[in-house]
Amino acid sequence: MSTLYSTSAIAVGGRSGRVRSDDGLLDVELALPPSLGGKGGATNPEQLFAAGYAACFENAVIHVGRAMGSKVADDAITVTSTVGMEPNATGGFQLTVSLDVAIAGMDQDEAEKVVAAAHATCPYSNAVKGNIDVGINVTTA
Repeated sequence: MSTLYSTSAIAVGGRSGRVRSDDGLLDVELALPPSLGGKGGATNPEQLFAAGYAACFENAVIHVGRAMGSKVADDAITVTSTVGMEPNATGGFQLTVSLDVAIAGMDQDEAEKVVAAAHATCPYSNAVKGNIDVGINVTTA
């Protein structure tokens, strides 16, 4: 199997440092959020993961919807990804994820079928499968 796309990023300074993509398009400061005892004022890995998952999942919904014959416009779909962090049973930490998917102009049954298929297609969903339970809520307007 051939790789369709590859990128890399380098982090220096951990959660109080900086992260930069190999092409320089992403170059941001990092800070521990106040709720975890940090100063805040900059992004953090959980925000970056939430943003990536939301964008990737929405694109999976678009892709699957088109393959299933949907005529819904790309901007009629929104995905809100909520990523949390909690302690695990071994003294470490684990992520929690919920996805709120809204699709305007599609009936509820069809939307749920498209979103289920998108969850099976999305690279982020496949990456966390078996490790993070992903809660999904689908609404239509």
